[in-house]
Amino acid sequence: MKPILHANQTPLATQSESHAIETPAVSAEFVQRLAVLTRKLGYAFDNLGLPKLALTHRSYDSKKNYERLEFLGDALLGMIVGEALYHRYPNQNEGRLTRMRATLVRQESLVTIAQNLDLSNHLILGVGERKGGGRHRASILADAVESLIGAIYLDSQDIDITRQCVLAWYGDLIDNVNDQKALKDAKSRLQEWLQSKQYDLPNYELVETRGNAPHQIFVVRCQVNLPNCPDITESGESRRIAEQKAAELMINQLHKISSPLKKRS
Repeated sequence: MKPILHANQTPLATQSESHAIETPAVSAEFVQRLAVLTRKLGYAFDNLGLPKLALTHRSYDSKKNYERLEFLGDALLGMIVGEALYHRYPNQNEGRLTRMRATLVRQESLVTIAQNLDLSNHLILGVGERKGGGRHRASILADAVESLIGAIYLDSQDIDITRQCVLAWYGDLIDNVNDQKALKDAKSRLQEWLQSKQYDLPNYELVETRGNAPHQIFVVRCQVNLPNCPDITESGESRRIAEQKAAELMINQLHKISSPLKKRS
């Protein structure tokens, strides 16, 4: 396992700036759970209030929550990923580097990182959000990743330490992002696959909308006019997310169909 990174003893910014951050109180139970997360993060916090703040959703505390840390982490993430791509892909132009960065910082990629870090087990949510499935809500998981980036930076006051953590979380995602498939969303890839074989385009139907705004869940059905190809139904926090998830599963299903598909006459 990679060694756990710690905050510098002589930070770039003054310690008073870090201490000025108002963080929530930390219980013995949280400290115990944080030890597990620390091993996943590869970073040990000095100010234990920062990771608690980074994991606290506004449904639990409307004032002391991760929203400001998310703002900071989002900016840091864009810079770190952009810099990594710049050095790793010297022959790519600005347009392609921009698409590669967008792929790496989009919600789907952040959710993958959150799942690898087991963040769902550490989120601090209000009762209603917990009962509504907030621990597995894509937007919350993605926000928590960005918030932890901001928390690590404020705690360490060291961009190099923050960069090491973020790039370790990404693993080979950055190495694989140059793949053309990774740069296109699932709906685009499904459409191109069908067009290449001269099949009809897929149809997406909104089946159901559950709950009330802003916590609605959209259920979408994806239909492809091919034999032996069942419809795919998926849900998401927006219609776009549900359609993308359904398209991804439809692509996987089409690839698994063993018998050759006949072109429609």
